Amino acid sequence: MTRAEQLDFMISELAEGIQTPETEEDKWTAFRSLVNTRRPGPVSRRFLEVQDAFLHEEARRKGIITIDDMEKAGDGLYVWQGDITALAVDAVVNAANSGMTGCYCPCHGCIDNAIHTFAGVQLRNACAEMMAEQGGPEPTGRAKITPAFNLPSRYVIHTVGPIVKGRVTEQDRALLRACYRACLAAAEAHGLGSIAFCCISTGEFRFPGPEAAEIAVNTVLEYRKGGGSCRVVFNVFQDRDLKIYRRLLNGIYNAE
Repeated sequence: MTRAEQLDFMISELAEGIQTPETEEDKWTAFRSLVNTRRPGPVSRRFLEVQDAFLHEEARRKGIITIDDMEKAGDGLYVWQGDITALAVDAVVNAANSGMTGCYCPCHGCIDNAIHTFAGVQLRNACAEMMAEQGGPEPTGRAKITPAFNLPSRYVIHTVGPIVKGRVTEQDRALLRACYRACLAAAEAHGLGSIAFCCISTGEFRFPGPEAAEIAVNTVLEYRKGGGSCRVVFNVFQDRDLKIYRRLLNGIYNAE
């Protein structure tokens, strides 16, 4: 099947009777929108076969990034700017919401949406099963791990960061530190050798970027100094965040 034919098939499976768009770009937008809004539940084996082949080819087309491609920022520490769904590390961290089943806003720009889109519908189903067993929303500052399915990484570690309302409080800071610690503990518990952190809570949850980065770096450095061996990637998307992490890490290592 061509890419367009794959998209046509998946769209028709997700929304029976829908008229598929004409252009490949519009087909992709329609497919992603349907995936984003779809509730957890079973799909056909054929759908999974087509979806998985499609997403693996999408990953290849975007380019898969390994730690060897990244900027080293210290002992076991790396900084990389770009799409976290392209990273072939042991685990990528998802900035989740308390429902833990992803972002339901069609084609939204958040990392939760991207991770669920490119992992495939299996990730939402796995998260829904996990949350059904839990029986309630995910508390802030903890972490849960799932397979990554069609992402280049092996696992996704999901964490709910603090939502800042007005000024940043000490509780906000403590909860953000707890997110990083919980993710690192989950990686250690599963014997993982590398983890890529997004900028937790700095987007929709409104934690100021510079202070969030400082908490992230300091928490990871405490982990490394305490004997933690997992290599850590600080994954950023915006230029301003890249500058913040470079400044923080250069200042720390140049002062030693």
